Amino acid sequence: MDAVIIAAGYGSRLAALSPSKPLTPVCGMPMIEIGIRQAMAAGVSRVVVVTGHKAEDVEAFLAGLSQRLAIAIEPARVPDWSKPNGYSVMAGGARCAGDYLLLMADHLFERDLLVGLLATGDETRDVTLAIDRHVTNPLVDPDDATWVKTDAQGRITAIGKTIAPYDAVDCGAFLATPRLASAIAEAIAAGKPGSLSDGMQVLADRRRAATHEIGGAWWMDVDDPRAHTLAEKLAPLHLGTALTQG
Repeated sequence: MDAVIIAAGYGSRLAALSPSKPLTPVCGMPMIEIGIRQAMAAGVSRVVVVTGHKAEDVEAFLAGLSQRLAIAIEPARVPDWSKPNGYSVMAGGARCAGDYLLLMADHLFERDLLVGLLATGDETRDVTLAIDRHVTNPLVDPDDATWVKTDAQGRITAIGKTIAPYDAVDCGAFLATPRLASAIAEAIAAGKPGSLSDGMQVLADRRRAATHEIGGAWWMDVDDPRAHTLAEKLAPLHLGTALTQG
C-alpha cells in the first residue's frame, strides 16, 4: 500500500515556531517523520510526499529519512504551492498505481486509526474519509475544521468548512482511489477552486464518498501554537514508540 502525504503549504500560523510546517518538531521529531512512521506501522510500504513551500529543505530531510527508515519516499513537487490542496492530491495520486492512504502532514494519528481506515475499501466507494463524531472535541479548532454531514448509511452528503448542519469532523485521513483525483479535476473544470473538499463533494453527490468512524481513536491537527503545545503534551501518550525510535 502506498501513502500520499500533503506537505506543500506555507503553514502561516506555525511560522513563528518553524519556517517549514512539515519539519516542525513535536517532542523532538518532525511532524512529517511522525506521519511516515505511523503510516509504516499501519502497513504502508511506499510514501509519496507532495512538497512546495521550502521544498528543498523538506526533500533533503526526506532523502535521509528514507535511508534511516528503509522505506521508499518519493517527493512530488507542485509548481505553485499557493493553489488549493486538491492540486497536491492530484500530483501525489498521479504517482500511485492504485489505491493509497492520503494524509495531511500537520495531522497526527494513532496507528489503529489508520489500520481501521485501510480495512474499509470496497467496490461501492471511491474514497473513504476518517471522521470523528465528537464534534465538540476540545482538540478541534472549530474555526479551521472541515465539517461533514452524513446520511443514515454513513455516506457523505456535504463537506466543507462552512456547511450547516453537520454531524462529524474530517480527521484528515483518507483511503483514496484514483477516482478522487479525477473528481478534483472535474470540480476544477466546473469552476471550483480545486480544494480536496471540492473533489470530495463531487463523489458525495454520487454517493461514492464513504466514511470510517474512528470511535475513541486519537488524532490532532497541529495547525497553530496552541495546538502545538497540546501535541507536545498528548502525543507521547498516544503515539508510543513512534516518538522514541531512532
